[in-house]
Amino acid sequence: MLVHIDIKNFTVVKHVELNMQQGLTAITGETGAGKSIALDALGLCLGARAESNIVRQGAQRAEVVTHFDINKLNNVKQWLHDEMLAQEDNPDECFIRRVVSNEGRSKAFINGIAVNLSQLKVLGAKLVHIHGQNDHHQFLKHDNQLSLLDGYAQHTELLNTTKTLFRDFTHKSKALKALQEAQQQRLDRVSLLQYQVDELDEFAMQAGEFELLESEFKKLSSIQDLITLAEKSQYYLKDDDNSNALSLLASAIGEIEDKLDADADLNGPYELLQSAMIQIQEAYSELSHYQSSLETDPAKLAENEKRYATALDLARKHSTQPEKLFQVHEALTNELEQLKQQEASLHELENDCEQALVAYRDASFKLSDSRTNAAEKLSAEIESSIKQMNLPHAIVQTHIRFDAAANPSAKGNDHISILVSVNPGQAPDVMEKVVSGGELARIGLAIQVIRSKDYSIPTMVFDEVDTGISGQTASIVGKLLNKLGGQSQVVCVTHLPQVAAQAHNQLFVTKLSDGISTETKVLKLTKEERVNEIARLLAGDSLTDTAIANAKDLLSL
Repeated sequence: MLVHIDIKNFTVVKHVELNMQQGLTAITGETGAGKSIALDALGLCLGARAESNIVRQGAQRAEVVTHFDINKLNNVKQWLHDEMLAQEDNPDECFIRRVVSNEGRSKAFINGIAVNLSQLKVLGAKLVHIHGQNDHHQFLKHDNQLSLLDGYAQHTELLNTTKTLFRDFTHKSKALKALQEAQQQRLDRVSLLQYQVDELDEFAMQAGEFELLESEFKKLSSIQDLITLAEKSQYYLKDDDNSNALSLLASAIGEIEDKLDADADLNGPYELLQSAMIQIQEAYSELSHYQSSLETDPAKLAENEKRYATALDLARKHSTQPEKLFQVHEALTNELEQLKQQEASLHELENDCEQALVAYRDASFKLSDSRTNAAEKLSAEIESSIKQMNLPHAIVQTHIRFDAAANPSAKGNDHISILVSVNPGQAPDVMEKVVSGGELARIGLAIQVIRSKDYSIPTMVFDEVDTGISGQTASIVGKLLNKLGGQSQVVCVTHLPQVAAQAHNQLFVTKLSDGISTETKVLKLTKEERVNEIARLLAGDSLTDTAIANAKDLLSL
């Protein structure tokens, strides 16, 4: 619950400190005194948008500090722990501070640690629920009516299941749509790749084959020249009867051999010539063997020439080097397989989407069934509550229509309508058609009280929700808020004496001015001061004995 709030330089407030109590606290004051300022400051501390004009004129900054007792709020403690914002030495307390400069810059702190606005809003929603003057209009919207019903039904697990299955279906649908949109392009590519791969499969070039093919092509196309070369070389080395390398070399060796005794220096050249003789004989033998291995084969040459030409043609077609044709073949084959797998994935994903949709429909139907069961009870409870607010002929009906053909949504496929009738003989219809502003305010208040039973939020704030209510109805509303204050901490800004008299505590807002500046003060009223304030609300500024007596009667003094 809210324990303390400290407000400095906020609009017309210079400095106000309020110690808040359990139960119902009424805030009253003169018209224009700024009864809602404390609530606005609280809202700022809980994450409301900050504007530079909230800073009191002449001040550098506005500052609001709130102190909460979170001893029984395990969800708040867990959140603070998860966000590393808990006070280790005092985990049962939480302090929030918001500072706004006169230039509009804002800073927020939780337990002295700087936080962003989104964190502040999350924590604020767990600590305080603020119901503004016109918030009852929210119940005219179908989405809010659906949220009301879901909160009342307390089927969080069904909601989470439906939301999870919706997200799963949406994710798979997007993936399927992407594959379907690319399907024609993919099919065209598959057709081209299949033709190219089939062509390359038929040619079946192996890694490194082109280099061998090119080498063989050069050899086969030059076979006759190679045979002639081998024959001519053998002729020069040995076969020429008149003069050949071996006979000339033999003559030189013989003449040098005769002179070896004359000069020992001839031994070196002699040995080299002997070695040359051996080398030439071996070369002759190799050439002879080489020549015998050569034979013209026009058929083999034609086959080689054809394959060589085909390789060059395929390389040009695929804009690559012939040596890389094997790698191109592999790459195209892999791409074709991947595209075929995508086509298979498309069919699998279609089945997955169908199954995901079936699972979602089943969950949304169960959710709808739970809503239908809760709707009758909610209608009866709202009807009972507003009948107590001087609407004795009220009829409330909550209709749920499940639309199986509608597009999936995270909240299911229900259309909800809360129908109301407040006059005898009037058929129930949507609220905006059949209720006045005051009647809508009473219905909104009844709904808020009903919702409070399901809230884990310890503090509820109502800002003049009793607008348009008076007399006996105001007394009933006061008792209703008093009862609610017995369950949780309730703060209510009101101008009705019947409501203020039901409060456990009362704060009075007054505005002071010295002709130069204006300042708003908030005072906690004593029992005697409460009598005078209730009398003022009853009779205006003139406190008559009758008004004071009536005030005491309302306060049961």
